[in-house]
Amino acid sequence: MLERLHLLGPVSRSKLTGMTGLNRSTIADLIGELAALGLVEEGPGLATSGPGRPSPVVQARPEGAVVLAVEMSVDSIAVATVGLGGFVYNRLRVARPRARFSPQETVYDVAKLAGPLLGSLPNKHAFAGVGVGVVGITRRSDGFVHLAPNLGWHDVPLAEMLVGELGLDTEVMVANDADLGALAEHRRVRPGVSNLVYVSGEVGIGIGAIVDGKPLLGSAGYAGEAGHMLINPDGRRCRCGAIGCWETEAGEAALLRRAGSPASVSGLDALLSVADRAAAEDETALRAITEVGRWLGYGIGNLINIFNPELVVLGGMYHRLFPFLEAAVDEGVRSRALDAPRAMTTIARSGLNTDAALIGASEMVFSRVIADPARAGSRAHAET
Repeated sequence: MLERLHLLGPVSRSKLTGMTGLNRSTIADLIGELAALGLVEEGPGLATSGPGRPSPVVQARPEGAVVLAVEMSVDSIAVATVGLGGFVYNRLRVARPRARFSPQETVYDVAKLAGPLLGSLPNKHAFAGVGVGVVGITRRSDGFVHLAPNLGWHDVPLAEMLVGELGLDTEVMVANDADLGALAEHRRVRPGVSNLVYVSGEVGIGIGAIVDGKPLLGSAGYAGEAGHMLINPDGRRCRCGAIGCWETEAGEAALLRRAGSPASVSGLDALLSVADRAAAEDETALRAITEVGRWLGYGIGNLINIFNPELVVLGGMYHRLFPFLEAAVDEGVRSRALDAPRAMTTIARSGLNTDAALIGASEMVFSRVIADPARAGSRAHAET
């Protein structure tokens, strides 16, 4: 019940009865329990032309469970406070200087950004936890980042560090950013899609997969490191130490190199410059995007063969460049994917723009709240 209200927004009691197959008295009892926990509220229904009183409308209470969402990417840090039902109280994203990469500096910056957002929350909100997305190989059980090559991180106890810096008496959940992008697209944008692959491009490439409606995480949360699958045996050395990884042909460095950008130039401004040149029909920029798009398509073709998804969603820099690389991606996919699974797959840009991982970080925590509403409600009463 709570999940439906969280994902769908306000719903009348009568529609909930039809959607769940439960009788009206059971629906009333469940709504009463959730309302007593402070997680939902009812309002008057809309007047109709038919007989009888309009059915009351039920909705999630944003302040009933509030999450601090954090995204740590190579070029930016983002924080947001999000309430149950997906209500965003505040959101802030700041550029990340690539010289400021150390874990301690990053955690300090996050706490500095989060403070004002937490301070502006409603007085009687129930704080449900912190969700963090990071561009690295992360163990979900304790938020330990084993390797984030594009940040230069090795063996970082990120969740533990954030608990200390934020000073909050709550759980901190950490996961790979692409996994969270997939979760956000599935839950907030395309809840009807049961098999989805999210491909995120920044300095590197990460993927997240939804299989039969559930995140594919692996035994510890390490699944999805497709950016380091072999795509070109004769290619360049990757930051991870291997040769010919997918991101060496379709990542940021490959795009800028092919676009003729100086070797010293990188980051969001450089990517936007290439996009602007492409929009102005600069041939070098268009060729660079086409080549990157083709290599991107090769990798996506492999993923289609493996996962047989209904949808492949492109995020990060691929979202920004989608109008220019769509045709090349399709060409690359056709050369690699088998006809049957390819015919079933749609390739689209992210519906959440560059905030997919940030929203996914909040959804990771809300999934815990929804799985155990009584615990969340008890915490709310204790804090009140």
